[in-house]
Amino acid sequence: MTAVSKTLPQNIVPPPPLGRVRLRTLVVVRWIAIAGQTAAVLGTYFGLGFHFALFPTLGAIAISALLNAVLTFDRPQAGRLDDRAAGAVLAYDVMQLATLLYFTGGLQNPFAVLMVAPVAVAAASLSRVVTVVLGVLAMGLATVLAIWHQPLPWRQEGLALPIELRIGVWFAMATTIVFVAAYVARLAGEARQMSDAFGAAQAALAREQRMSAVGGLAAAAAHELGTPLATIAVVAKEIARDLPDGDLKADADLLLRETMRCRDILARLAAKPEGGGPEGNPFPRPPLPVLLREIADRYARGVPVELDQDFEDGHEPPIARTPEIVQALGTLVENAATFAHEKVEIFAWSDEEFVGVEIEDDGPGFPPEILARLGEPYVSTRVGDGEHMGLGVFIASTLLSRTGGTVSWGNREEGGARVSVRWPKARFA
Repeated sequence: MTAVSKTLPQNIVPPPPLGRVRLRTLVVVRWIAIAGQTAAVLGTYFGLGFHFALFPTLGAIAISALLNAVLTFDRPQAGRLDDRAAGAVLAYDVMQLATLLYFTGGLQNPFAVLMVAPVAVAAASLSRVVTVVLGVLAMGLATVLAIWHQPLPWRQEGLALPIELRIGVWFAMATTIVFVAAYVARLAGEARQMSDAFGAAQAALAREQRMSAVGGLAAAAAHELGTPLATIAVVAKEIARDLPDGDLKADADLLLRETMRCRDILARLAAKPEGGGPEGNPFPRPPLPVLLREIADRYARGVPVELDQDFEDGHEPPIARTPEIVQALGTLVENAATFAHEKVEIFAWSDEEFVGVEIEDDGPGFPPEILARLGEPYVSTRVGDGEHMGLGVFIASTLLSRTGGTVSWGNREEGGARVSVRWPKARFA
């Protein structure tokens, strides 16, 4: 069982990718930035008495306000921006802030640290390429500001930071941009990955629940249609018996055969609906070996399955035939059957504390490099196969954890993979 991937059901189509950043969010944040920049410029100039180039700085702020007003009234605020558009907006913010810093002391201005903010926003919401471009842009502008800028009019005549300190500020800013961007991008990527994977797990469970509902409807239909079909069979048999040989008798015999065929189909539906859920099965809590045999017959894809058991007290514990258990164990059996050479072995057991199931195959086993990561979303050995999303193990682990079970992964000494599932015995009481 070298692969741990499981495709999404064919009738579940992932939605098309959407922009991750809402325009309203960027507009509101920029209005806050404009208000803060205006207050800082006017407070420093008139309150603290630092006389720098006031009108160029106010002009840069006014251009941002004008652009923000255009975005506010020209585009729907509920819309989302793609990576290119959001990156362009954030790139302008970096350049506008660099312009303000140029007229107010460059990297000697304490507000120079704000150049990290647009890069952090990009790392959290946009693609890696856009984040790298914005990071390079911010570091390039910081380099320019470290060399060329208008001096701050300090109260003490001739006050200037030593060159070593200015170089240190540049290195600190560059390091902060790289670290914050990398760290935020990693956290945001993991959050998006988990969110997408949980959505896939919910979709798989919803599909299993729909199948259970269909199974219940099939069983109900089989029960309701059984009586009229029996009546039709009796009448058809009497008509066929009374008719002389000929075309009409042949038609009556055909009607009788098709009626019996319909009864056989309904009998199979009533005995074992496709959904396998409690709604369509008269035994919602079958013995564990019985449910395992049903799952093996359904998911093993024609591969021979050997079922063995060893229960502490000889009593086969009943287990709820829920969509979570059927879907999760079915996924594990299907993966084992996919990569087995000759057979799959399922072993059910119990002791004083736990009830468990072990699913083994005689395939090549799990690659050692992914054993520690099994159970995480998008872990797959089918490299380059776009159809397999690597969600099968994650979905199975998630569904089983919802039933109180835990899953562990390993390889057999004689070769092949082993998946162990166990539940606290109290859940079977």
